[in-house]
Amino acid sequence: MIKKHLTTCSIILVLFVATKVFIYGTPVNLFKSIKFGEIPAKAESSADTYYNSLNFANESLPLGDDQVKWRMNKMLKAHNYENLQTSQLHRKAAQWFPLIEPILKAYGIPEDFKYVPLVESGLKSGTSPKGASGYWQFMPQTARGLGLRVNGNVDERQQLQKSTVAACKYLKSLFRELNNWTLVAAAYNIGEGGLKRQISRQNQDNYFKMKLNRETASYVYKLISMKEIIENPALYGYTTKHRKLLADIDIRPRVKYPEFNPIIEHNATIMGLQLL
Repeated sequence: MIKKHLTTCSIILVLFVATKVFIYGTPVNLFKSIKFGEIPAKAESSADTYYNSLNFANESLPLGDDQVKWRMNKMLKAHNYENLQTSQLHRKAAQWFPLIEPILKAYGIPEDFKYVPLVESGLKSGTSPKGASGYWQFMPQTARGLGLRVNGNVDERQQLQKSTVAACKYLKSLFRELNNWTLVAAAYNIGEGGLKRQISRQNQDNYFKMKLNRETASYVYKLISMKEIIENPALYGYTTKHRKLLADIDIRPRVKYPEFNPIIEHNATIMGLQLL
């Protein structure tokens, strides 16, 4: 009888030890391991899938391009909470995106362009040393050409609603010339003439393969990074307590596999808007 009890106890002990070994031997959860630059080998293929899912205005990053991946990785790191140490961009997005989004939609501009003011000005109505001003950072002459009043008494570049309408007009005109939204974003930074000269000189119209000045070469990567930290904050170190700060974006996982499912639940107040 004693032998039977000992045998039973031995079997239970073996099963317990085996279970512990199995649990601690399972692969690291990709959601926790996708701290960029520190991805374990077992998660590498999943990380590649994640990188390949990144896009701007539905134009994806080139597949299998290590230089593109390096640039994207560098920019994502720069926008981690660990480096920024602030959730101000999320607060600004929650406040102003409900005003920007319907204007972009009304003019047929991809929604991803709402990240341009975050990159350009942090959604602040300041003026740069070069004279660019407002949320969309227009130069005075450009702003006047788009119908904004800029004089000693009034500067409509500082009005988000009117300047966003002007930005949409400008973006549409760029798209008519370039027929590609990623190039439109680049042209917004470098200027239409400057980008066209580079396209002609390099005989290349793929932004990700072009050689541009440092600021323009990183511009679309900045936009994608801004999009990522707003849409997937927890993935970049912005803790769950910041959920209430997020803009009203419909966020769903773009990559479907069991170990990586960054669904962010949030709510925001919808603000009404009447176009002028």
